[in-house]
Order: sequence, then structure tokens, then C-alpha cells
Amino acid sequence: MSKRRIPSRIFTVLVYLFLYAPIVLLIVFSFNSAKSNRVWEGFSLKWYLELFQDTRLLGALRTTLILSVLAALIATILGTAAAIGFYSMRRRSRSVCLSVNNIPLTNADIITGVSMMLLFVFAIGAFNGSPLSQLLGVRWKMGFGTLLLAHITFDAPYVILSVMPKLRQLDPNIYEAAQDLGASGFYAFRRVILPEIMPGVLNGLIIAFTMSIDDFVISYFTKGSGVTTLAVEIYTMVKKPVTPEINALSTLMFICVFLLLLIVNVRQARQETASSRRKAALTPSDGQS
Repeated sequence: MSKRRIPSRIFTVLVYLFLYAPIVLLIVFSFNSAKSNRVWEGFSLKWYLELFQDTRLLGALRTTLILSVLAALIATILGTAAAIGFYSMRRRSRSVCLSVNNIPLTNADIITGVSMMLLFVFAIGAFNGSPLSQLLGVRWKMGFGTLLLAHITFDAPYVILSVMPKLRQLDPNIYEAAQDLGASGFYAFRRVILPEIMPGVLNGLIIAFTMSIDDFVISYFTKGSGVTTLAVEIYTMVKKPVTPEINALSTLMFICVFLLLLIVNVRQARQETASSRRKAALTPSDGQS
């Protein structure tokens, strides 16, 4: 090993240690028999048993999972459609739309959260004071609906950025070629375009899901009363001594997300290997004319 590479290797090890040592400690002390996060007193599963008996924490987890799944699915559909629309635009119009799309990504979460809270308050006040609300006998208030709209709003830009590179890799004439062969517009999209961009769609779906399940700031400002997510519930628990149930819950969530990412990466690697083999089979060898 070169002496010049030793410092870089040490630096890399220190970076990974700094990033993942807290997660390892969290997982280890989730099996601690005592409440302490500093002293190991023996192996136990009692915190996992207490976790499944905590109805308030499980309710927040259920709300978070439902919210994340719905927001990720809706944002993936809208983001994919928007990415296809951006791709069909002229270069100048596409650059403007992508610049606007990048604003939520670079904007601070607290600004997005406060802005959406003010928007929802104004819209709810205008709707509740309108004749339509009195006619229908319906009054809108902040809750799961506003929380879902907020999550879809900040999830969709990630989906767009995940799908756009796959669209750029497409043959620009493939859609018209499918139509020339007799395929309808939707059939050509479903059978030709969508399979080609599916890796980007799946990546956008996973990113949207992880962003929703991890969000705290925007959820805190847009959730209203009576609805809470896991991140907000953990924040309220910080005001009093935190029990190792949080360690157990965080361990289970980390394992699930890790397995999901592992499955997706293995699937994507297999698809790339199969694609490279097909290209190699279609490419004539040097000995052929």
C-alpha cells in the first residue's frame, strides 16, 4: 500500500465511524435490559415487547407509514408525469421549469413548513367562510389532508430529478416508432417508455418514501391538531426521559429501510448486468464483417 494512500484510508474510516457509530450504539442498547444508554447490564427483548404495547407510539407509527406510502405513490405518479412533460418541452422552457423544481430542494424546511401552514390557514379560512361550505355543511380544518398535501409537495421534485436522467437516455424516436407499428399513445407509453424509465421511477418512489417518513419540520407546521407523526411524537417525548422503546423502534425502522435499499440495489445491478449482456450479444464481434 502506498504511503500517500494511508492518510486517505484513515480519513475514510473516521468518516464512516462518525456516521455509523451512533446507529450501531442505538441498535446495541435497544437490547439492553436496563434503561441506561451508557451501561450495558444484559441482553433483553423487553423494550421490543413494551414497544408493541405502547398504543400512542404505534398509532404515530401507523399514521407515518400510511402518510409516507400515500405521499410517495401520489408524488411518484405526479412527478413522473411532470418529468415527461418537462422532457417534451423546448430547452429554454425546460430549464426554467427545472429551476423552479429545484427551489423546494434548496429551500430550508422551516421556510417551506411555515409557508405551507400560512397557505393552508388562508385556504381553510376562505373555504369555511364561503357559501359552498355552508351549502355542503362541510368545514375544512388542518389535519391528515393538509399533511398529505405538504408531503406530496416536497416529494414530487425528488421524483422528477430521478426520472429525468432515464428520459435523457431514451432514443428520442422510440415513442414514434411504437406508434408507427400500430400502438396507441397510452399503450406505447405503458409498454415502451415506462419499462425503460422504471428504474428512475422506483428510485424516486424510494426517495419520496424515505423523505416522508423522516420529515419533522414540515409535518410539525402542517399537521394540525389530533394528528401526529412518529417524528413529532418523538420530539414531544424528548421533553421527558426517553425510554429505550425509541431505540427498539429506530432499530426496526433502520432494518426495514436497509433491507428495502438492499433489495432495490440488487435488482438494479441485475438489470444493468442483463442489459449489458443484451448489448454485447447484439454487438458484432471484431471477427465479423
